[in-house]
Amino acid sequence: MGQRLFRAKTKIRDGGIQFEIPQERDLPGAARCRAGSYLRCLRNQLDDMFGIDPRGRDLAEEAIWLARVLLQLMPSEAEVQGLLALMLHSESRRSARRALDGRYVPLSEQDPKQWSLPLIEEAERHLAEGFKRGRSGRFQLEAAIQSVHSERAHTGRTDWAAIALFYEQLVHISPALGTRVGYAAAVAEAEGPEAGLAVLESIDRDAVADYQPYWAVRAHLLQR
Repeated sequence: MGQRLFRAKTKIRDGGIQFEIPQERDLPGAARCRAGSYLRCLRNQLDDMFGIDPRGRDLAEEAIWLARVLLQLMPSEAEVQGLLALMLHSESRRSARRALDGRYVPLSEQDPKQWSLPLIEEAERHLAEGFKRGRSGRFQLEAAIQSVHSERAHTGRTDWAAIALFYEQLVHISPALGTRVGYAAAVAEAEGPEAGLAVLESIDRDAVADYQPYWAVRAHLLQR
């Protein structure tokens, strides 16, 4: 990595490359594809940046800033709106993820009063703007799931049927293991543990042999 950075700096210096932020009209299709890779990279680091480790706060703030910059460059990209909304929803709950004794607090047990309403409201604005584009993507659907969870701050309840519906759409777009396990958990909350187990049974056992979240959800549903 050090060598790559050195070569990049050398190229910038020798080529006299200026640090200029391009306008949206200057971003051809290839750059938009690269932006898609960038969004996926940011999303893949989401748990580390917005997780329970307090050391991730600086990274989370940097990631949100980068997403805002990308939104300024590509304001018509719905998925940029979706990823920023997802990040803001995640960051809004940071202070509620740890109890006073340091114990991790799952989302379903968190006190909504500890969530940041300004961040939630901003996330909702970006999510609404993204859906206006009429092109629902992975990040928008993930943000929509978090949006439903955030409604508990106002209603005191979680609409699991809506979450299961968003997960079902997400599975069609991105049938990753985490998505399918999340769908099973949502279905279990909406329709009962037997329905959730049926979804888990549809997943190839070889694919989840070493995937801990699958077995944790399965154990939880069997216990129920």
